[in-house]
Amino acid sequence: MNESLQKAYFAIMALSLAVIAIELVPVSRQSAAWNRCLTTTGSFLSSLHKLKKKGQSGREAIAVSICNGAVHYKKTK
Repeated sequence: MNESLQKAYFAIMALSLAVIAIELVPVSRQSAAWNRCLTTTGSFLSSLHKLKKKGQSGREAIAVSICNGAVHYKKTK
Protein backbone atom coordinates (compact mmCIF):
# COMPACT_ATOMS: atom_id res chain seq x y z
CA MET A 1 0.00 0.00 0.00
CA ASN A 2 2.75 2.40 0.98
CA GLU A 3 4.73 1.61 -2.13
CA SER A 4 1.82 2.22 -4.50
CA LEU A 5 1.09 5.55 -2.84
CA GLN A 6 4.72 6.58 -3.31
CA LYS A 7 4.55 5.62 -7.01
CA ALA A 8 1.40 7.72 -7.38
CA TYR A 9 3.16 10.71 -5.82
CA PHE A 10 6.09 10.34 -8.22
CA ALA A 11 3.70 10.14 -11.17
CA ILE A 12 1.89 13.30 -10.05
CA MET A 13 5.20 15.13 -9.59
CA ALA A 14 6.42 14.08 -13.03
CA LEU A 15 3.16 15.16 -14.63
CA SER A 16 3.27 18.50 -12.80
CA LEU A 17 6.83 19.18 -13.93
CA ALA A 18 5.90 18.34 -17.53
CA VAL A 19 2.95 20.75 -17.43
CA ILE A 20 5.11 23.53 -15.97
CA ALA A 21 7.74 22.99 -18.67
CA ILE A 22 5.11 23.15 -21.40
CA GLU A 23 3.65 26.35 -19.94
CA LEU A 24 7.09 28.03 -19.95
CA VAL A 25 7.72 27.52 -23.68
CA PRO A 26 5.72 30.59 -24.90
CA VAL A 27 7.33 32.80 -22.26
CA SER A 28 10.83 31.77 -23.32
CA ARG A 29 10.00 32.38 -27.00
CA GLN A 30 8.66 35.84 -26.22
CA SER A 31 11.75 36.60 -24.16
CA ALA A 32 14.06 35.48 -26.99
CA ALA A 33 12.17 37.65 -29.49
CA TRP A 34 12.38 40.67 -27.19
CA ASN A 35 16.11 40.15 -26.68
CA ARG A 36 16.62 39.97 -30.47
CA CYS A 37 14.65 43.18 -30.88
CA LEU A 38 16.70 44.92 -28.21
CA THR A 39 19.99 43.80 -29.76
CA THR A 40 19.15 44.78 -33.33
CA THR A 41 17.51 48.06 -32.35
CA GLY A 42 20.44 48.96 -30.09
CA SER A 43 22.97 48.32 -32.84
CA PHE A 44 20.90 50.35 -35.29
CA LEU A 45 20.59 53.27 -32.87
CA SER A 46 24.33 53.24 -32.17
CA SER A 47 24.98 53.79 -35.87
CA LEU A 48 22.88 56.98 -35.97
CA HIS A 49 25.03 60.10 -35.74
CA LYS A 50 22.40 62.20 -33.93
CA LEU A 51 22.20 59.72 -31.06
CA LYS A 52 25.96 59.53 -30.38
CA LYS A 53 25.67 62.25 -27.72
CA LYS A 54 22.89 60.37 -25.84
CA GLY A 55 25.37 57.77 -24.59
CA GLN A 56 24.94 54.04 -24.29
CA SER A 57 22.29 54.18 -21.55
CA GLY A 58 20.23 56.74 -23.48
CA ARG A 59 20.30 54.63 -26.65
CA GLU A 60 19.41 51.56 -24.63
CA ALA A 61 16.43 53.36 -23.08
CA ILE A 62 15.22 54.34 -26.56
CA ALA A 63 15.65 50.75 -27.76
CA VAL A 64 13.61 49.46 -24.81
CA SER A 65 10.84 51.92 -25.63
CA ILE A 66 10.82 50.86 -29.27
CA CYS A 67 10.77 47.15 -28.44
CA ASN A 68 7.95 47.70 -25.96
CA GLY A 69 5.91 49.37 -28.69
CA ALA A 70 6.10 52.95 -27.44
CA VAL A 71 7.04 54.52 -30.75
CA HIS A 72 5.88 58.11 -31.07
CA TYR A 73 5.55 59.86 -34.37
CA LYS A 74 5.68 63.59 -35.02
CA LYS A 75 2.31 65.07 -35.70
CA THR A 76 2.31 66.80 -39.05
CA LYS A 77 0.27 69.91 -39.62
